[in-house]
Amino acid sequence: MREISYDRLHQTLIQDKLDNGLVVYLLPKPGFQQTFATFTTRYGSIDRTFKLQGAAEPTTVPDGIAHFLEHKMFEKEHGDVFPEFAKHGASANAFTTFDLTTYLFSCTDDVAKNTEVLLDFVQDPWFSERSVEKEKGIIGQEIRMYDDNPDWLVFFNLLQAMYKEHPVQVPIAGTVESIAKIDPDTLYQCHKTFYHPSNMVFFAVGGFEPKAMLQWIRENQAKKQFGPAPVVERIFPEEPPQVDAPEVTAKLGVSQPRCFIGWKDAKTGLTGPEQLEQEILTGVLLDALFGRSSDFYHRLIDENLIDQNFSWEYECAPTYGYSVVGGNTPNPQRLVQTVQTLLTEAQQRGVSEEDFERSRRKAIGRFITSVDNPNYVARAFVSYALRGADMFETADVLERITLEQANQRLREHFVPEQRSVSMVLPK
Repeated sequence: MREISYDRLHQTLIQDKLDNGLVVYLLPKPGFQQTFATFTTRYGSIDRTFKLQGAAEPTTVPDGIAHFLEHKMFEKEHGDVFPEFAKHGASANAFTTFDLTTYLFSCTDDVAKNTEVLLDFVQDPWFSERSVEKEKGIIGQEIRMYDDNPDWLVFFNLLQAMYKEHPVQVPIAGTVESIAKIDPDTLYQCHKTFYHPSNMVFFAVGGFEPKAMLQWIRENQAKKQFGPAPVVERIFPEEPPQVDAPEVTAKLGVSQPRCFIGWKDAKTGLTGPEQLEQEILTGVLLDALFGRSSDFYHRLIDENLIDQNFSWEYECAPTYGYSVVGGNTPNPQRLVQTVQTLLTEAQQRGVSEEDFERSRRKAIGRFITSVDNPNYVARAFVSYALRGADMFETADVLERITLEQANQRLREHFVPEQRSVSMVLPK
């Protein structure tokens, strides 16, 4: 066990690695009544092709299986797990992203028991033919609902336009056709491959005694038998640098069009501190250009070209990355042209020092505030840790990034060959 102190943030993180490979992080918050705990595996929707050490051929599983597995983990032979959490005053949930699956609870009492329930149900899968078939209907209905959601449609259409081969273009829940191929054997195989403790992280933040929490986890894991850690090669198709399609359009029963503009990142393959710095630098740049305190945002609001739904996003992972701006607009084509004009002018003259510093300082303040939000920290910390980065170093990175770096990033990232546009128009 080791303690990591962040004096500037007044935080002390406790880290331990158990004999079975499970990494545990604890962030005690003296005086807090609530505890948030997460149990996360580095396994998400993009992990559809992999090869186990010693296997003759790679294995490809149906799209959506990581999300399907997340749903099924809450169901056991004796019944649902949620009442067990409720009995001990906890609220439980789970979510799947492109590259991880997280199970979590929050509570104010019975932290030990709720921790035991969390660890036990995630590490003890149970699937039957009947329950899997039933779940296909439930998730299939969820997928159909997404298909009628304009915000979901405009986003995933954009990813499909940007990416030709990489599975990030596939919706996290998969498709009705892909989940129809899922069976209990495949679910057990994926659980055995990716839910080994060596591929997982437990994180808790809040009002608990850390030595007691660590002892509960150690005792729980010592009772269980795990085989050797699987050696897994995750296989991704070769992705061309250019986008697959410059523009894609869909029509739905909406009152106002949605328009997302995305730039596929050519600078991938980063992990750890390098990835954290690129994410932070690109976020500050996007905020300086398109954030709510920017001149551009207020100009478009005044021209009624956007509303307060307009936003920016940057996603940075080892095998993919993209920036997105957009939202509701009465004139998508004009919005695209206006955004492109802004970028061209900014690339020629550079982002001003005033705009960069304003966004950088705002990001520092926003981060320091977020550290006092256990709910946010519980969800965010592990996603960084599993990519080899430390989210608590964010403020230090923000202090050292420069205007010169931001302008270099502006010229490299926002290039026409790597831009796609997605529009959802009224029928």
